[in-house]
Amino acid sequence: MDDIRQLIGAEIPKLRRYARALLRDKDRADDLVQDTIVRALEKNHLYERGTNLRAWLFTMMHNQYVNSVQRSARRGQTILVEKVTLASPAAQIASLELRDLESAIARLPEEQREMLLLIGLEGMNYEEVAQICGVRIGTVRSRLSRAREELRRMIEGKDASPGVHLDVVVLATTTQRSNCSALEQSASP
Repeated sequence: MDDIRQLIGAEIPKLRRYARALLRDKDRADDLVQDTIVRALEKNHLYERGTNLRAWLFTMMHNQYVNSVQRSARRGQTILVEKVTLASPAAQIASLELRDLESAIARLPEEQREMLLLIGLEGMNYEEVAQICGVRIGTVRSRLSRAREELRRMIEGKDASPGVHLDVVVLATTTQRSNCSALEQSASP
């Protein structure tokens, strides 16, 4: 028994090299090598002395690998949390940016805020907004342009939060929806 342990121990570097090339993940490769060695020690009575121990161990490791792939396919892909990098910023950042945007919108003059909310939040076209507010389309365009420019100045100024982009203004809070509804009602005849 001791001689088989020594022979198996001598093969560990080769098993590791193969497992790392096979899995491309050091931790999973070490787990595969460990599982292979444990299995080899448990099944050492099946090893025929005088045959190629390395081939026996590599066959065992290959079978362990195939079994683990099949198990993973049955239960779904395993994702190691430690290895995951976030593809999107944390939710807190978006919340802070939205808060800053809401604050900047609240500081806009009423006629600019009204145009921005009706067009940006409610998705209305210029003609509809002009009709609701009782102004010409050119007035809607100029107020909207001034509102966007003022927001850009407030957000990108020295008090700006990094990452706030005004190319697309997405407002999805109840407060802003109720402000917009109140503006619509006050603008209606």
